[in-house]
Amino acid sequence: MRPVRIGAQVAPQRAEYAAIRRAAAEVEDLGADILFTWDHFFPLGKVAEGKHFEGWTILAAWAEQTSRIDLGVLVSCNAYRNPDLLADMARTVDHISGGRVVVGIGAGFKEREFLEYGYEFPSPGRRVAGLAEALPRIEKRLATLNPPPIGRMPILIAGGGEQKMLRVVARHADIWNTFAEGEDLVRKLGLLDRYCAEIGRDPSTIERSVHVGGDPWQVGPPLRELGVSLFTVSTSGPDYDLDTIRRWIAWRDEQNA
Repeated sequence: MRPVRIGAQVAPQRAEYAAIRRAAAEVEDLGADILFTWDHFFPLGKVAEGKHFEGWTILAAWAEQTSRIDLGVLVSCNAYRNPDLLADMARTVDHISGGRVVVGIGAGFKEREFLEYGYEFPSPGRRVAGLAEALPRIEKRLATLNPPPIGRMPILIAGGGEQKMLRVVARHADIWNTFAEGEDLVRKLGLLDRYCAEIGRDPSTIERSVHVGGDPWQVGPPLRELGVSLFTVSTSGPDYDLDTIRRWIAWRDEQNA
């Protein structure tokens, strides 16, 4: 079984950048494994207004600011950037960071963001189809860039569509990220294993990642039994509360001892 890893998503919303920067520094100091931002254009939640910053720009700044922790956007919306450009951006940030980038990508879901920034908002099926078309281009571009990425940047795919998205995950992902829980998660894991078998891929080569909160000593063990190894906790501005992240890191250290 893979060792437990903890991801911390510092949402760049409702805060000044100085507060975002401090939270990122503290997350690294606490010993989290991956520091994530996100790819939204407006705050999430009941109040969709307030301060907000763009994710990939922040990731480049974090690449200079940090020295140890892995970095990623959880997750880039495929439709917002040309796939070849996204690959080049990720490779560039990878070099800035010294080889610590995880390439997170998904199909996107926020209609307001698409429309206000001038993008067409297609059906869910078309968005997933667009992601399936983009991933080979991203992989090809990463293989031809000069200089290439420092190492093999893992591809993290977020999404849980059972007929289409999980097939994309089976073919392209190094890490699968989901909000699913309970029986929903069990069913999706079974489907992912099946889709891997259909293409001759060992499903254990895909790391399982879930968003979590609450008490890790209660929440974590059932997920570990399902093979989950990456546990991601989110925190949001204006005041970033890192207490839950601290608890999950403490639980990780017990599990990996």
